[in-house]
Amino acid sequence: MANKNQEEASIIKVSTLTCIDLANSDLHQSAVLLKQACSDSGFFYVTNHGISEELNDQAFEQSKKFFALPLEEKMKVLRNEKFRGYAPLCDQLLDPKNQVGGDYKEGFTIGTEVPNNGPHCDKPLYSPNVWPNPDVLPGWRETMEKYYQEALRVCKSIARIMALALDLDVNYFDAPEMLGNPIADMILFHYEGVSDPSKGIYACGAHCDFGMLSLLATDDVMGLQICKDKDLKPQKWEYVPSIKGAYIVNLGNLLERWSNGFFKSTLHRVLGNGRDRYSIPFFVKPSHDCIIECLLTCQSENNPPKYPAIKCSTYLSQHYKAAHAHHKQT
Repeated sequence: MANKNQEEASIIKVSTLTCIDLANSDLHQSAVLLKQACSDSGFFYVTNHGISEELNDQAFEQSKKFFALPLEEKMKVLRNEKFRGYAPLCDQLLDPKNQVGGDYKEGFTIGTEVPNNGPHCDKPLYSPNVWPNPDVLPGWRETMEKYYQEALRVCKSIARIMALALDLDVNYFDAPEMLGNPIADMILFHYEGVSDPSKGIYACGAHCDFGMLSLLATDDVMGLQICKDKDLKPQKWEYVPSIKGAYIVNLGNLLERWSNGFFKSTLHRVLGNGRDRYSIPFFVKPSHDCIIECLLTCQSENNPPKYPAIKCSTYLSQHYKAAHAHHKQT
């Protein structure tokens, strides 16, 4: 954990982010705002998204019920080889250069429901979900499946505005090989403990998301921080507060590759303050077979592609395995 004092500059402020109104009928106006946000910080808020406050509250209530179960009960739905199910505390290590042990969070992953005999069941990131016993948590699965579909709908709406911001057709990302058949994971997180960066203890280590975009619902416990310029030394971290009725959106590495680095995948982390903190991020990636290569609108003779083309599933599998690689060493 070298250069710890240099890495840990003071948290300078609470970040001010752009807010995109998804009910705005002028998509081109929204695209201008989104373009600026994506090239500046890679983080923004969305409002008027259509997810009811009631459903949001139900999802968080059911999440808390699951994490309040005895560990023995939670371990009955332990994360499988396709990353579905429960992940205990310290299961994930996102910043091995600066962290001691794993993240001080536990999680539960829900993905696109694919039957064992379905057309995609043999692919690495498609799988049936695992669910808690309905006798233990009645109505849990139904709430989560409803929230999942609503979150996916919102992400597809954001992707349409994003297409315009990249000078593409509004329906570009709706294609079957992209978000017409997406890899989409919803993870329930419960953070606990007090973080101490000087000792390498984090609720969630610094990282950039792997996929295309992420939609984040969180409670009112402060903890999320972003570093807008990951190459700046020392790094400067800003808190991102929750806003009632709004969701936080950030871009992932795949979109940075697609846009030839024009849109940013921003470094972020979570610090614990001793209070229980809950969040529900929804991670959207294109289909398993999608080839991620520089968009024609993001390259020119003077700005050639910076990244080689890569198959989506290949890229994601590498990153999923890297995030859990420390288990092989214990």
